[in-house]
Amino acid sequence: MGEWRFQRDGIKAFRFVRCELDAATGVARLVYAFDDGPELVETVTIPGAPFTLDGARATAVQRALQLLHLITGVSYYKAAVPEEIRIESYAIDADTAALLESVYVHGLGEFAYRNGLNLHGKIRFPHAVLATGDASGPASASAAASQAAVADDAAASSAGAPALGLREHALVAIGGGKDSLVSIEALRALGIDQTVTWIGGSQLIKACAERTGLPTLNLGRALAPQLFDYNREGAWNGHIPVTAVNSAILVLAALLHGVDQVVFSNERSASYGSLIEGTGEVNHQWSKGWAFESAFGGYIEQHVAADLHYYSLLRPLSELAVARQFARTDRYDAHFSSCNRNFHILGERPANRWCGVCPKCHFVFLALAPFMPKPRLVGIFGRNLLDDPAQTAGYDALLEYQDHKPFECVGEGKESRAAMAALAARPEWREDALVKRFAREILPQLDATELAIEPLLVIDDEHRIPAKLWGRLRAHLAA
Repeated sequence: MGEWRFQRDGIKAFRFVRCELDAATGVARLVYAFDDGPELVETVTIPGAPFTLDGARATAVQRALQLLHLITGVSYYKAAVPEEIRIESYAIDADTAALLESVYVHGLGEFAYRNGLNLHGKIRFPHAVLATGDASGPASASAAASQAAVADDAAASSAGAPALGLREHALVAIGGGKDSLVSIEALRALGIDQTVTWIGGSQLIKACAERTGLPTLNLGRALAPQLFDYNREGAWNGHIPVTAVNSAILVLAALLHGVDQVVFSNERSASYGSLIEGTGEVNHQWSKGWAFESAFGGYIEQHVAADLHYYSLLRPLSELAVARQFARTDRYDAHFSSCNRNFHILGERPANRWCGVCPKCHFVFLALAPFMPKPRLVGIFGRNLLDDPAQTAGYDALLEYQDHKPFECVGEGKESRAAMAALAARPEWREDALVKRFAREILPQLDATELAIEPLLVIDDEHRIPAKLWGRLRAHLAA
C-alpha cells in the first residue's frame, strides 16, 4: 500500500468498506477507501459500555450503524468526488439510497458552490433493485447474501420498523450556544428526563453542559488521519453537513442507551439559504433545515425503530423567537457562546468567548438586543457591536443590503431588518453608529409593513415534536 498516492482527479471510486461496533467497548469503526488505496478508519465512541443487545435492538443498532457509516462517509467522499460509489459489506434499499443522495447533494451544496463543482445528478448510491432480483450495487463476494438481507429488510420496512420499548428520555445535543440551552430549559420545565450530549473535546461546550446541572454524555469522534494528508495533497475541501453526521451519531447512542428521543435545536430559519446570483439558493445549514429533519426523522421511525423520535424542539420558532426565549434567564450569560471563530478558546472574560467580528457574533448580538437590557447584552459580549463602524459590512450582509446572507448559521434577512428597525425606535440604541446609519440610509428603502417583530414571533406548526409533548411545549413557549 506504500506505493499508493492520493491523486484527486485520477480517483475512480469511493468505497464504503465495512463498519463494526464493539458492544463491549462502545467503539464503532467506520472504514472507507479510495480505489485500492489504504483503509481510512474513523472511530466513534459511545460511553456507557458494555452494551447488551438483544434481537430486535441488535438489528436496529446494526441499521443505525450502517446509516452512520454511510452519512459519515461524506467527510471522505468530498476529498475527490469520484464518479463511482461502492458499498462492499452490505447492501441498501432504494429508500436509503434516496436519503443519502439528498444528504450528499444538498449537504455539500456550499462545498460544491465554493469549489465550482456541480453535484446534481452525479451522486448515485448503488442499491438493490428488488423487482428483478438484480443489484445495481455491491461488488463483493457477499453481494448475494447482502441482496437477500435487503429483500428481508424491504419486506420488513414496508410494514415499518418495530417499536423497541425504549424508555422515555431525551438525548439533547448541546453546541454551547443559545439555542440548545433554550431546548434544555424547555424540557426541564416540562419535566422530561434528559441527558445533555455533545461530540468532541470542546471545553466550552463541556462547561456549558455542566452548567445545566443535568446528566451529561460526551461522545467521541476521531477522523481517519489520512484525510489531513489528503487535504495537503490537493483534496477538495469545504463545508460538510455536520448536523447530519451528528444526528446519526446520536441515533446510535440513543439505541445503545435504550432511550426514545434525540433532540436538536434547529429553528425554522435554518431551512432558508443564501440566494446567490446566477446560482440560486445555497444553504450553509441544509442539514439543520426542515427538509433534512423530516426525511431523516421519518427514515429512522420507518427503518430503524418506530419509537425512536428524532426532532428539533425549536423548529416552530424563528431565530428572534429563540432569542426572546433565551433572554428569559441569565443562568448562562457567562457560559454560552455562539461564536464560531473563538470556539476553541475558553476564557473567564466574555471578550474571550466572542470574537465580535464574525457573522455569528453580529447576528446573536442583534437578535438578543430587542429582548434584553442593553447593559446585560454589552456585558455578555464585552463590547457594543452596534456602536462600531468597523462592523458595517458584516451587518449589511445580515440585512441583505448590497450583499447576500453570510454562509453561517444566522437568521433570515427579514429577522435582522426587523430587529434593527426595533432598535432604531428605542432611545437607548438609536444613537449607536450602526443603528443610526440604518435609520438614515437603509430604513427609507424598506417597506415599513414588513419590519414588525411580532409576526416573526408566531409559533409555527411545521415540526416533528411528539404529539404528547407539543401542547404543553407550545404553552411554555408562548408564555
